[in-house]
Amino acid sequence: MATPGLKQGIQKIHKMYGSKLAHEFWKASVDAIDLIDEIVNEHSIDCDWERNGHASLATKPSHAPRLKEYGSWLEKEFGHSQKYIPKNQIRDEIGSNAYYGALTDEISGGLHPTKYVFGLAAAVANLGAQLCENTDVTKIEKNDSNNFKLITSKGDITAKKVIIATNGYTDRLVSKLKPLIFPVGSYIVVTERLTNELQNIISPKRRMYYDSKWFLNYFRLTPDGRMLWGGRNDLSTDLDLDDSAKRLSKELYTVFPDLRDISITHTWTGNLGITFDLMPHIGETNGIYYAFGYGGHGLSIATYLGTEIGLMLAGKKDRSPFMEISHQTMFFYRNRPWFIPFAARYFRFLDWIS
Repeated sequence: MATPGLKQGIQKIHKMYGSKLAHEFWKASVDAIDLIDEIVNEHSIDCDWERNGHASLATKPSHAPRLKEYGSWLEKEFGHSQKYIPKNQIRDEIGSNAYYGALTDEISGGLHPTKYVFGLAAAVANLGAQLCENTDVTKIEKNDSNNFKLITSKGDITAKKVIIATNGYTDRLVSKLKPLIFPVGSYIVVTERLTNELQNIISPKRRMYYDSKWFLNYFRLTPDGRMLWGGRNDLSTDLDLDDSAKRLSKELYTVFPDLRDISITHTWTGNLGITFDLMPHIGETNGIYYAFGYGGHGLSIATYLGTEIGLMLAGKKDRSPFMEISHQTMFFYRNRPWFIPFAARYFRFLDWIS
């Protein structure tokens, strides 16, 4: 899914960094979606890219007026139009009675991430890049020529410039980066193919969806007519897949009782990269550049920041708002994110009282 905004809410960003940077961050999140559109079309990437918009869904009655107020604020502050849908009209957007209102945005889109990544790889290979797959970089050193020597599992590589782009899989290869980001697990289940009639009932406009909980759920119909349902009620990266599938399918069937007889056919997990200010960052340490911290918006924001940092290294761009915000970290955090269980309990509490 590619939706406008960042992991940190734009209203909070406005308070944290002021109007000028907030406008730059918001514009970047919108431009990032257009950039995917441009890349997919320019390189003819077959990845099921469609811009059918998204709907943010109120899971409790008290969340609905907040959604409406947020939409009005976006229009006033950024000139960005979203449409509020009251509960009595919500069946026009989604085939469920579980929600109390929605905020829709027409610019969002969805694609098949693996097809997109393979398409990007083919595009850069066609432009002359050499891709070294399944090659672990175990150490980075400076050589006598002030270039970088990358010691890998398949031999050494010399490079003039290095970018670390490991996000939720960042380790201590560059020791200064590990305390700035931590991994959070995200889990997905996918059903068998639905009938055309059921698809049209469940998602009449083929939107991308996410709800208003702290431990949010996100979901959509896939291009081949399956329901993809993702989320978490834990932040761990090592939950048992069968256990997580049971949790997710229980929530799926609660929201869509019509799917109770539909089987789950696939499940998987992956790591999100989260920073302590919930913001993406570009930076440089000892001549090594990095970009990370997409917080679930990696499809669009990683595409955008990859372009930003590439232009900067090529000397075609001299600044980015994502370089102008300072990092935060957590005391005593070096290797193991000890605070994750406490954060999970806190988020469950927030969902309970909200």
